[in-house]
Amino acid sequence: MKKFLKYFALGLLALLVYFGITTYPKLDLISGFSAKSIASGHFIDNRSIEIIEQGDNDIPLVNKATNAINDTGKFATSSVYGIMERKAIYREGLGATLINKDFDTSKPYEVPKRTKNTTNLPFPYGNNEPKDTLFATIDYKKLNAVVANAFDKEGEKSKRTRAVLVIYKDKIIAEKYDTNFNKNSRLLGWSMTKSITATMFGILQKQGKIDITKSAPIAEWKKDNRAKITLNDLLHMNSGLEWEEKYDKICDATRMLFQAEDMSRVQLEKPVAFAPNTHWNYSSGTTNLLSGILRNQFKTHQEYLDFWYTNLLDKIGMNSALIETDMAGNFVGSSYGWATARDWGKFGLLYLHKGNWNGEQLFDESWAKYVATPTNTSNGRYGAQFWLNAGGHFPDVPREMYYASGYQGQMVAIFPSRDLVIVHLGLSEKFDFNGFLSGVIGSLKNNN
Repeated sequence: MKKFLKYFALGLLALLVYFGITTYPKLDLISGFSAKSIASGHFIDNRSIEIIEQGDNDIPLVNKATNAINDTGKFATSSVYGIMERKAIYREGLGATLINKDFDTSKPYEVPKRTKNTTNLPFPYGNNEPKDTLFATIDYKKLNAVVANAFDKEGEKSKRTRAVLVIYKDKIIAEKYDTNFNKNSRLLGWSMTKSITATMFGILQKQGKIDITKSAPIAEWKKDNRAKITLNDLLHMNSGLEWEEKYDKICDATRMLFQAEDMSRVQLEKPVAFAPNTHWNYSSGTTNLLSGILRNQFKTHQEYLDFWYTNLLDKIGMNSALIETDMAGNFVGSSYGWATARDWGKFGLLYLHKGNWNGEQLFDESWAKYVATPTNTSNGRYGAQFWLNAGGHFPDVPREMYYASGYQGQMVAIFPSRDLVIVHLGLSEKFDFNGFLSGVIGSLKNNN
């Protein structure tokens, strides 16, 4: 019996050690993801905890979390197996922020000043309903069938599309939403937010306030081999800095999003692994570094907060849009942008029209070409914080397409010569974009 207890104790100890090495560190990230997702979905889009758990949080391991919402205190908590509890607080104007135990929730904070579009015009240049327009060159039966096929049938859970919007010649020609969602639903764009962050640099450049060809304005880099890294390198994800981004494991990206207080500094502190402009490496840390660089272009934090909305989001009537901040007050420019499908569509239209919004030029026409030009060593897949089809990643889709893209199938696709923008928002990495996009293109009779 004593021998059995001894071996049992040793086995239990070995199991605990294995758990501590392989699983315990993940629990902090799991509960962090869950708490942030619950707080954002509930307080930004008014979703119930059940809808969030069955949708947004229906991810292996994340679905093991136990969640709770405090509507009075405006926060959400999550834990796994009753341990590693994490908390995300909601602040109007800033969204939900995952906090640590040292964060002072009583400390005053600034919020962006917002201006609502009051223009008495239909979509897209106003917030009135779009005018009904029929185009003789569109096969609507085929288009509607393609859009309907993008959604799961009742009882299925594979395509997981939440919203589809097709805009042709500034007119909405198709729009469909999944159960529990509608034209007013604010949906997370994940890494589509990167394209918004890049746009802020285009606007600053148009205003003559920044030169992206210059070295990145980072004091810590001035005296080492990172001094040669330019803003252009950062925008193209080919700075040569170390970074690992794999969401199925603990890595630089997951530690940043679910543990870092100041996300703008995580990439900043990484050493060089390659010479600039020789090695493309996708990095959310780079985009958050760019957000931090943007912040330093302004004298005050308030000016930084206002700039994103005054000069872009509210300027083009994306009044539903919200970019969430980290604990340090930086916009999480890599990942945390929310908007309705229609407002994501407006962002696509801004690029379709090369920076011109109803007569006002927000960024130079050349900027649209710049973001859609392939990054060195990306094999035609990436531009400046936009993804490209220049290398034929989607074989049946026009090579001219460039697009904002996000985790789990978020996309704002721009087709310049076809006067077309397509928005897809959902929850599946396996969604058939090649079939969907080519199907929509095929319904435009004069654009095949």
